[in-house]
Amino acid sequence: MRYLAFVLLAPWLLILCWAYWAYPKSLPRTSARRGFDAAAVLIALAAAAKAALLGFDTALRPSIGQFGRGSGGIWQQVLPALYGYGALLLVLALALGLRWILWGRRR
Repeated sequence: MRYLAFVLLAPWLLILCWAYWAYPKSLPRTSARRGFDAAAVLIALAAAAKAALLGFDTALRPSIGQFGRGSGGIWQQVLPALYGYGALLLVLALALGLRWILWGRRR
């Protein structure tokens, strides 16, 4: 159950990584940029996985409540998904800004 949130979120994270890789088309496609993009995507996926595991470990297990043993247990899947999604977006946003600074439009 520890990796369930990340596995369910993985297709959307891969779509975001593809969008980062493919756009914008106006930037030059050099081998240095492709290496930078590959490193950024790998770092973003690693950060998302680490944050999802951290989110699972920090989610509090609820005590037995009014609705039985599993009441409130959904947060053990929601919190890792939120942490992983946020970590991936943060890394890709920083990489996008740095990529624009390094390979932005030259006049």
